[in-house]
Amino acid sequence: MHDVVDLRSDTLTTPTPEMRAAMAAAEVGDDVWEEDPTVKRLEAMAAERLGKEAALFVASGTMGNQVAVMTHTRPGQEVIVDADAHIYMFEVGGIARLSLCQVRPLPTERGLPSPEQVRQAIRPSNIHVPPTGLLCLENTHNRHSGSAFTPEEVTAAARVAREHGVPVHLDGARIFNAAVALRRDASEFCREVDSVQFCLSKGLAAPVGSLVVGTRGFIAEARRNRKLLGGGMRQVGVLAAAGIVALERMVDRLAEDHANAKRLAEGISRMPGIRVDLSRIQTNIVIFHVDRPGGVQELVEGCRARKVKLHAIGPAAIRCVTHKDVDAEDIERALAAIEEVVAAWA
Repeated sequence: MHDVVDLRSDTLTTPTPEMRAAMAAAEVGDDVWEEDPTVKRLEAMAAERLGKEAALFVASGTMGNQVAVMTHTRPGQEVIVDADAHIYMFEVGGIARLSLCQVRPLPTERGLPSPEQVRQAIRPSNIHVPPTGLLCLENTHNRHSGSAFTPEEVTAAARVAREHGVPVHLDGARIFNAAVALRRDASEFCREVDSVQFCLSKGLAAPVGSLVVGTRGFIAEARRNRKLLGGGMRQVGVLAAAGIVALERMVDRLAEDHANAKRLAEGISRMPGIRVDLSRIQTNIVIFHVDRPGGVQELVEGCRARKVKLHAIGPAAIRCVTHKDVDAEDIERALAAIEEVVAAWA
């Protein structure tokens, strides 16, 4: 029984007892010297799971994405992204500040640029325009209700870029949510991309960390850029140990989060004055819209008073994210709290 039902994000997951035990017992060394055996084991596991040659443990998904962009690009190039992509919207302008690159945001219906959009966005050889340096994709897509794109959809967009000599980075912060939801191996989503970042600290419930995967040469250069950003973390096997447990134990249970998100969305969809597109609920993110002026703030505050935490992502929208610390009973409590607040509007 959880005292508070916290649906603000899956970053709020707490480590499991098995993770804590593994952290306490972890064998460690200096990772900057590449001598931490637990980190090396985690990196090897990550590379194998996603079908790449090598991997690099980083402090966060944002660090992983920005290290990847820095490694792929040169200053003055342009990076193609979806207009709602996390790497563009929520990483503090890192592409501009760290890589000195311009961003080309493309509006999309579901969060994934079509092959034709990619083709049209790639710059021609012209002295007046910045050369295209990178295509960034996101799967699942945070701002599009956790949309999960099939390996075929990812491949179609990525191949256009690669045909033009443009590398592709996949922000796969929740790539295992996509894999579980679509019942595909995680490596299938990564075949046509050059690098991938995925998070251990979201649905997989580790306390800290993400991985960047790619070729050995790419990861060697990414390691240098990680150091530049202050990411040399020394005896970090104490954190990597939790990541190993996350990959071994926490992937398959993501299906529970997806089922809870569907139940939450279905319940909300029946409430007056609230709109949610059930066709978009594929994974663990539910975004819904409130028609009542000021209703978002009233709903957030009213639910908080009832020990349910929601996250406003705009003046008329709320995002809820299910995770291992929210069970089926918590979903019913959340629905009851939301319904109570909505009923007062009648």
